[in-house]
Amino acid sequence: MTVTAAIPAFCQGIQHYGENIPEFEKYGREAAIQEGNTAITSPSDARAVYQTLLAADALRYLTLQTTATKESGHPGGFASVAEGIASLVMLGYKNLITEVGHHAPGFYSNVFLDRSLEAMGINTVQQLGERFREMHGLLGHLSGQIPGLLNPAGPLGQGQHFAMAGAKLHSNVLFPVTIGDGGLGEPYIMSSFAHFHTAYPTVTNFLPILVWNGYSQEHHSMVSIKSNEEMINYWKGNGFSEVILVNAKDFDDVNQPSEYVDSTKFSFPQRLAFTQAVLEATDKAAKSALGGTLTVLIIKQLKGAGVHKRGAQSHNLYPGDTLEKDYIVNALKERALSPDAWAIVRTNYERAAGGPASKIVVTETELPLPDLGTLPMTEYAVGGDKKVATTAMGELVVHVGKQDPNFVVTNADGNAASGINNINVGLKIVHPTVDDIYFQAPQGQVYEPLSEDACAGLAVGLALFGARTLWCSYESFAINGLPIFQTVTQAMTELRRPTPSTVTLFTAGALEQGRNGWTHQRPEVENYFAAMMRNGNVFPLFPCDANSIQACYEWALNTKNKGIVITASKSPLPVRVTFEQTRQALADGGVILHDSEGTKKVVFAVIGDMTLLPVFEAATQLESQGMGVRIVSVINPRRLYRSSDVMSETCTDADNHFLDDTGFERLFGGDALIGVTGGASGMLEPIMLRSTSKRDVFAWKRGETTASAGEIMAFNGLTATELAKRATELTH
Repeated sequence: MTVTAAIPAFCQGIQHYGENIPEFEKYGREAAIQEGNTAITSPSDARAVYQTLLAADALRYLTLQTTATKESGHPGGFASVAEGIASLVMLGYKNLITEVGHHAPGFYSNVFLDRSLEAMGINTVQQLGERFREMHGLLGHLSGQIPGLLNPAGPLGQGQHFAMAGAKLHSNVLFPVTIGDGGLGEPYIMSSFAHFHTAYPTVTNFLPILVWNGYSQEHHSMVSIKSNEEMINYWKGNGFSEVILVNAKDFDDVNQPSEYVDSTKFSFPQRLAFTQAVLEATDKAAKSALGGTLTVLIIKQLKGAGVHKRGAQSHNLYPGDTLEKDYIVNALKERALSPDAWAIVRTNYERAAGGPASKIVVTETELPLPDLGTLPMTEYAVGGDKKVATTAMGELVVHVGKQDPNFVVTNADGNAASGINNINVGLKIVHPTVDDIYFQAPQGQVYEPLSEDACAGLAVGLALFGARTLWCSYESFAINGLPIFQTVTQAMTELRRPTPSTVTLFTAGALEQGRNGWTHQRPEVENYFAAMMRNGNVFPLFPCDANSIQACYEWALNTKNKGIVITASKSPLPVRVTFEQTRQALADGGVILHDSEGTKKVVFAVIGDMTLLPVFEAATQLESQGMGVRIVSVINPRRLYRSSDVMSETCTDADNHFLDDTGFERLFGGDALIGVTGGASGMLEPIMLRSTSKRDVFAWKRGETTASAGEIMAFNGLTATELAKRATELTH
């Protein structure tokens, strides 16, 4: 292909153009990725190296101009790895993941160059800047809605989960994941790699790329003091067999004093030499990872290389950092490409990997799911023997796993401790040590790291990438995995494709943890989900018995793009409802368990299963005084909000059903209303907002060591006597 000096249409908005760099006539006139090919032919080919350098400078230019357009955003960290990202594309790898949300403008620049952003109406550099950090545009950190980008990225320490999830589901695809050396201080990253590799030793087609640039957000990174040997040993000590390090300082011919140097300051021949080293190292690392070896690629280059400032000062742009600011202008001019160079970069990017990332990466299409057939649901007799709800659900989980080989159950504290050892028996804990006593096997489907972050991370990552999963946790410990759960459920609201909902089962609530004391009594986590209900796609479910939990899981399995949080006890409890009653409650929000008439009507809105025990006792006391009592089990509180309370209409696969006023009055209308929960009071908000009765709330206050559930409820005022007393006060 021969290009002319005419400015390509996509370049509209570029502030500065440069002259052709040296030897452009020799190495820049014909695209290194030939027509009909999806990658360069060799990482040592001089033309490929030359054009990889052009691509790296194009990325730096676009990243800086885009952020400066809005006087905000983060150009410095991505600039350190521009040669690495350009190398991946030139080698035909576009399933790119990042752990670093601050690299967002660089990743936007990357998918702009291959035309992915045209799917959202971004065709020119001008539009790239206009839509950056704007609603319905390019968020400050990666989200779920950007064409061609596989994962959201916000809090540090999350991105590796998506890479491992992708690798597990797509064995022949490489999933590189950039990791900042500032984020490397998060303990989750290396521990999650280690457990995953132990569990799935043959799944190595994810490639961590450490962006080792010496700085974090506002200071030197904590790993900046490590020597090269120490860094290599650190990764090897965490199970990586192949550690490939490219150090820009080895190519420095201008005597930069720091251990971390800027390759854009080198002479042109040395810039090419460094680029070739990165390109060859990336090719080697990719082939190693795809070939069955746990591999990491480390690119050591000063933060801010080639942009407006260096070190931590390059991290962020502030008000006043405009396109007219002298150091912004100077940096853009230094990186400026000629129109011909822009054209050749665009051609390579278009051809790489077979087309725009928005059309070829794995998350742009729906992952086929096997049919589950008929769930083996067992409907227990209402009023019959007490049953353990979690165990009843476990039977369904085993069936799902046997029908769907991609299905994974994750649990940090052990399924047996939550009344769901039947899941271990049926699906086996994935472990290199075969042991029938503990139901361990290398091909198991139960993933049990000790980190809740690793449990939640793999489960929600797989769900985002299109697979069915279940994250199980003690309610008291779930908080450690919720940041990535929230990241993914938010991303699911924005996805342009359906994907299975991410489903959780939280057990062993505070009321069951008397002897363990307050360390195991943290139901305040329910307030987290109560707040998330307003997002529109998060549904906390509180089944009231063993029948109810089965119907709740059945419903969850048939939803898309939602976060379904099932909370239940592991104790044997009375069976109170049928399947059909629960199915109706999932639509209406709750189900009436008991309704009697009297001089006054007291309504108890009860969240949870164990909390029903003192409520039924209170009802007996009140009825002996001539009062009528209605007990409503609130199973799906999200239904009880008003539509104006919840951002549901903007969600993918929107669920806009809310109980109408007539239905609400049928459930909760009376002379007095008392909300009861063994967890956090926020979950009762939808009911308290709408009720016009005299009302009050009984909820969790604080933990303590006790001998029984009844004693911990009494400590928190959740007794039949107190409930009946308050009901009497409200009705007189």
